[in-house]
Amino acid sequence: MLVQVISDIHGSYDDLRTAIDSFAPRKPDLLLLCGDFLNHGPRNPLPQGYDTQATAALLNAHKARIVCVRGNCDSEVDQMLLEFPCLNAYTTLLFPGADGARLNGRVFVHHGHLYDRAQLTAWLPRGTLVVSGHTHVPVLEEADGLWYVNPGSVAIPKCAEGKTCALIEADENGIARVSVYAADGATLYKQVSFR
Repeated sequence: MLVQVISDIHGSYDDLRTAIDSFAPRKPDLLLLCGDFLNHGPRNPLPQGYDTQATAALLNAHKARIVCVRGNCDSEVDQMLLEFPCLNAYTTLLFPGADGARLNGRVFVHHGHLYDRAQLTAWLPRGTLVVSGHTHVPVLEEADGLWYVNPGSVAIPKCAEGKTCALIEADENGIARVSVYAADGATLYKQVSFR
């Protein structure tokens, strides 16, 4: 299974289209969205290609393979445009876990503004992959027994890497690899193999 992780779209149709089209040849099974779908937010500039209705239509075209959580800029109004549930604070995905593996097969997904690392360390079993967005900065690191991945932002980056997204690759033996790429797929920035 291949999961494309996208966060902080903020209504940028152009940037979302680039991220989806660039990875389409790899045929991701799921689009895991970490929130902030349509609204640009009061602290952000309008992103290039800002078009909330076109962005919603593009997301709706992929609704059968979307798993997502609510961001701090998402509201009930967004749910009126989106044809998939988008208001959950968190969700969990489960993959096979192997004895002695660095990951246990659990993926905890949240936007990043409600739960901090201390809470997650207290709540989640060691070896959980924690996926979040919110900061617009890509992260792929281990801390206190948990693995953290933040795909960055496809629309309004706040990092030197620019616009980014992530991939989670898994098979019948569990999660094999997590990678952070440029949103256009041209550059691999970070990667961890778990086997």
